Order: sequence, then structure tokens, then C-alpha cells
Amino acid sequence: MRHRLDLRIGPVGFRIGSVWRAPLDALGRLYAGYPAPEDGLADFTVRLEPERPWRRYLRPSVAIRGDYILPDAVPLALAHGLLAAEMGMNLQMALGQKRYLLLHAATVEKDGRALVMTGESGAGKSTLGALLGERGWRLMGDEFALLDMASGMLLPFPRAISLKNEAIPVMEAEVAPDRFGPLLEGTPKGAIRHMRPNAEAIARMGEGARPALILFPRYGAAAAVRGVGQAETFIRLTQASTNYVALGRRGFDALAGLVRGVPALAIDYPDTATAIGLVEDFRRELAA
Repeated sequence: MRHRLDLRIGPVGFRIGSVWRAPLDALGRLYAGYPAPEDGLADFTVRLEPERPWRRYLRPSVAIRGDYILPDAVPLALAHGLLAAEMGMNLQMALGQKRYLLLHAATVEKDGRALVMTGESGAGKSTLGALLGERGWRLMGDEFALLDMASGMLLPFPRAISLKNEAIPVMEAEVAPDRFGPLLEGTPKGAIRHMRPNAEAIARMGEGARPALILFPRYGAAAAVRGVGQAETFIRLTQASTNYVALGRRGFDALAGLVRGVPALAIDYPDTATAIGLVEDFRRELAA
């Protein structure tokens, strides 16, 4: 690859290469302040390259390649090269990560206690996690929660937050413009804009936290809270994990330990102010 950028996000190192300069320039601005992989050794490699040689110049399109690939993945337009790099890192984690149990979840921490929020697309977990990360909580991750299978600790993985559609103006009102990537319109999920976590999240991405509460949020309904039993929680989390099956017995034991030791709640909320209020109530109850 002609152009290259090395990043460490939490305990995971990435090497991203590209035929084109523009995607890595955008990625470098978005991840300003992140360190390089320890000892210069990356865990995963991502490559952005044309599907066919002539597509480097003629209607350029970006194919996502790397240590792990999806053979039938559709290339993206060069204008969405930053999104391709982000998707490439997601792909390596989802298919190749074997050191940690992965949960597709947003995670925040306060007073040493971590809150894990997971749900279907559109449930609002990314927006809620991003807002909490600007209001006294430490953002540990937006895309993946990393559960250490030996200790039961959650490890930070503070990737850039992928904001979609209506969530974009919500966070633009909260955060300085220099922490945002470009607005990407016309993607398969509509408008997307990435936001860099704040300086505390980056500086403390070597500090794990003990999981204290699992939350299943759902945006757009009247405020309601219900307890979720262990059986339901376990099934939901297996569905939220990208590598549970691949990990075999280790994954089962780790997830079972998490479910046995951590309470779970489902919340409905009509707006983010209500959700944040509920989260703060839960934190006070856990601390009591």
C-alpha cells in the first residue's frame, strides 16, 4: 500500500493501508491523539484497494481487504473511503478477535462501574453513550465492548463514534467541530458522521472497569423500566456477540459469568433527557 496509518485503540493495534491518500488523511484527522501499536506490532491489517486496477482512476471504488474479508462485500465510493476504513477495522474485530468476548454495545464508566448498553439498530445506544461520555461519564466504547474472559473486566475500545441521521445534529450541539469527521451522505445507512471521543476517553483507554449494569435501551416509546432475567439476558447477549460461537467453551463461561454477576434492565424512553435521568438514577442505586 502506498499510504499507511498505524493506530492503537485500547488493547488492539491496527495497520491501515490505502492506495489512495484521502481516506487515510481523513482517518488521521479523526484519530488525532491516538497512539501507535505497542512495539510497532499491529494485531490486524486493513487494506483499501480498487476492486479492479482501472477502478483506481475510473469511477474509483474502494474494496475492503485485510486479514479477514467478506468475499461478497460491495465496494464503496472513494468519497466514502473513511467509512470503508472504519468498516474494515470492524470486520477484523468481528471475524478475527479471539482474545476477548465481543459484544456489540456502547459502554460508559463512572466511579469504576461500567454500564453496557446493547440493542437493535436504532435503539439509541450510540447516541446515549456519546451523550453520557460528554456529561461526566467516561466513554469506553461505542462499537464493541471487550470482555476479558479471565478477569471478567471490560476493557476500553474507544473507537470514533458512528453517528447516523438524526443523531448527528444532537451531538453537533454538544461537541466542538474539530472532533468530527466529514459528513458522509448517501451511505447504505443514510447520513453518517464520525465523532472522536474526548481526551479523557483516549488518555484512559488502558484502564478497564468492572461491569455493573447491562442495559437494553429502546428509543421512541413512553418511559418504562423492567428487570430482565438471566435467561433472557444470556440469549440477548449471544445475539449481540460477533465471536461467541467461535470462542466455544471460553465464550460460554465468560458470558455466563457476566450474566450471573451483573443485573440487567430494559428501558423505553421518549427522549435522551429521560434516558440520561434514568441512567443517573440507576448509578445512584448501584452506589448505595
